[in-house]
Amino acid sequence: MSDAASPKSSASPQPSAGRIERRFRELAQTGELGLVAYITAGDPSLEATEKIVLAAAEAGADVIELGVPFSDPVADGPTIQRAIERALRAGTTLAGVLGLVARLRARTQVPLVLFSYFNPLLQMGLETFAEAAAAAGADGVLATDLTPEEAEDYRAAMRAHGLDTIFLAAPTSTDARLEKIAAVSSGFLYLISRTGVTGAREALPEDLPELARRVRRFTKLPLAVGFGISAPAHVSVLGGIADAAVVGSALVAEVEKASHAEQAAENVAGLIRLLKRAARQGISRRTERPT
Repeated sequence: MSDAASPKSSASPQPSAGRIERRFRELAQTGELGLVAYITAGDPSLEATEKIVLAAAEAGADVIELGVPFSDPVADGPTIQRAIERALRAGTTLAGVLGLVARLRARTQVPLVLFSYFNPLLQMGLETFAEAAAAAGADGVLATDLTPEEAEDYRAAMRAHGLDTIFLAAPTSTDARLEKIAAVSSGFLYLISRTGVTGAREALPEDLPELARRVRRFTKLPLAVGFGISAPAHVSVLGGIADAAVVGSALVAEVEKASHAEQAAENVAGLIRLLKRAARQGISRRTERPT
């Protein structure tokens, strides 16, 4: 399917409601920390991304976030910004990413989340986007710069097509704010571990356990922690705090340093295997999860 082609067709796979929920339920049954892997779609090409995502799923990623390239990625650090620039130079569009989702869904049942700024979704039209995303086989959407107060139409369109709406909570969120975020979220709640933009860090914030406990007062959804998660040691620590780790910049860096698509897929798969090994080794820490 070309970048400009629509993924809608009678042959397109229909959305399977609850794919994200089922995966987190399976993880909870074993006490294993989940791994949400962020990949910038179209870096260095959509064809390469297809290989990278399939390798990531095979290596053990529990959920894949596909980043939709946008010209003003204010929440992203330099590694992902460079990936977005490469994807845009390669001609990647939202329609092309939806076509990629359809191709992936024909080959894997890993939950797929579209990670986008709101502008591309609005430009396509919320109803058109939701229908196309669901028909392609997406499971959820995270509009990173959309606030709960402005999300009524968006949520209605996504809900009508069986798509989970994932929102971000931050260390600066008040209790009242967390309650609002929890009320509009489905699938899982994405907790930003620290203020600032995306990017790998040496250590996790010391107050992260308390932050996670505070968030859990307002939701029973799985809690996925991201921003700064890049190493097996981080995953081991999170095993007693969250339900999943979100890893983005470290994986995107593996793509950036590869000389071809196959090497990028191998690099990403190798890091995911290391991260999942840490998650499985830390299963016993799940008993420490705050209630």
